[in-house]
Amino acid sequence: MTATEEIVVGIDVGTTSTKAGAYRLDGSAVATAQVETRLIRRGPGVVEQDPDELLASAFASVARCVERAGPGAGDGVAAIAVSGQMAGVLGIDRDWRPVTPYDSWLDGRCAPQLRRLAAEHGDLVTARTGCPPMLDHAPKMQWWRDERPAAYAGTAAFVMPGVYVAGVLAGLSGADAFIDRTYLHFTGVADARSASWSPELLEALGLDGSKLPRIVASDALIGELTASAAERCGLSPGIPIAAGLGDTAAGALGAGMVRPGQLLDTAGTAAVLVGGVDAFSADPEQGLIVMAGALPGQWLPLNYVAGGGLALPWLAALAAGTGASGADRGDTLAALLDEAAEVPPGADGLAFIPHLEGRIAPHAPAMRGGFLGLSLAHGRAQLARAILEAVAFEYATYLRAMRRLHPAVEFVSARVIGGGARSGLWNAIKADVLGVPVERITMDETATRGAALLAASAAGLGGDLGAVAATVPTAEVVEPDAARHERYAALVDRYDALTRMLLEHEDLLTT
Repeated sequence: MTATEEIVVGIDVGTTSTKAGAYRLDGSAVATAQVETRLIRRGPGVVEQDPDELLASAFASVARCVERAGPGAGDGVAAIAVSGQMAGVLGIDRDWRPVTPYDSWLDGRCAPQLRRLAAEHGDLVTARTGCPPMLDHAPKMQWWRDERPAAYAGTAAFVMPGVYVAGVLAGLSGADAFIDRTYLHFTGVADARSASWSPELLEALGLDGSKLPRIVASDALIGELTASAAERCGLSPGIPIAAGLGDTAAGALGAGMVRPGQLLDTAGTAAVLVGGVDAFSADPEQGLIVMAGALPGQWLPLNYVAGGGLALPWLAALAAGTGASGADRGDTLAALLDEAAEVPPGADGLAFIPHLEGRIAPHAPAMRGGFLGLSLAHGRAQLARAILEAVAFEYATYLRAMRRLHPAVEFVSARVIGGGARSGLWNAIKADVLGVPVERITMDETATRGAALLAASAAGLGGDLGAVAATVPTAEVVEPDAARHERYAALVDRYDALTRMLLEHEDLLTT
């Protein structure tokens, strides 16, 4: 980059790493960096992260990113925004110091609170927030209230990791705590449509509204980079900091998802399908999560398979055998993809349930993975094909729900990001199942890109946010095959019926 070129920085505080990206005002990347972070498992279902580690990883990732951007890059940074994990909570005190560890979205300690909440107020929570009851803020805050009352009493505000990092960068106090609208669906106590806290939900759930942060726009400026934070980041003090947004919303923006009718497939550890619409509509069947997007009036209905991107590598590891090296497992994964390509649609009658980590929405933690219709005639090629098709079938049920709730929106195309996007076979299966073209995005870090572009908009730089975001680079487009799409429609019906049956009898799946 040139010494006088303005750049913007996006930070994404993820589950296993924190990433930073420096971008030009046209959305093109200058440099990126990544720092690994720990998941601390203290027992069955207990998953935490150390707020100090998360903060240190943010400092380190920005410093590395700026160093990679070249001489003078630190002086050219014009704005910063932070995205991050969305469904967990972190308690801070009046001085912005952590009172609790980060209670991860993977932590299941609040399961009793969640069961009561779902049974007593599930429909109300879904209607107001757009999100069915799940392991997110409300049951977690109830757990801290019930099981750690001293920490709950000492908490000035519950925030998310990205907000915590942004507050430290800006030197905020607990009284300045904030949350932007893209997180509100996960709070369990917000009216998402009006972007306000719901007295009705707070009373029903018995939570203290004084411990909730103020709600701000994603592009609101919440402060400037302090001298101490600037030194650790390798930047100049005084850089404006935007409120930022949740990682899913940031990824959607960074992937150029700016118009109704677009679909985004995140083919990562979690397999996520997001749709773009222009109106809030909660799903009474609780099969979709409805999230506010980064752009005004934008809503993003979505659902995901936790661990959906790990199912085929899991099969490859089993096929490679114990003691196999990472290279051997990689070779086996490539071989499985080649073999699956030779199996016809429908995997010779084999169906796979991909919820290896439990079903997200409708929330059914006991509904886990399984093969149905398995016979001695099936081999690993059919198992691999069934895994690939199962994620696509899940997506098809999500898309059906989106069309049911938004009949005026025509969903015409999908973009795909994440490690799974490199599989041409998987992209083709998804195109055939969904009946829309699937286009691969070649830029890896869409969440940091989205956060950075939001920062530029907040600082009055870079032009129209949606127009700039839409310039994301893409590669090949896979068109759906009409005959295979017709064949897959019947298979989606079968898959949907099987999953509904399992959901209805979840009690039989509990050991």
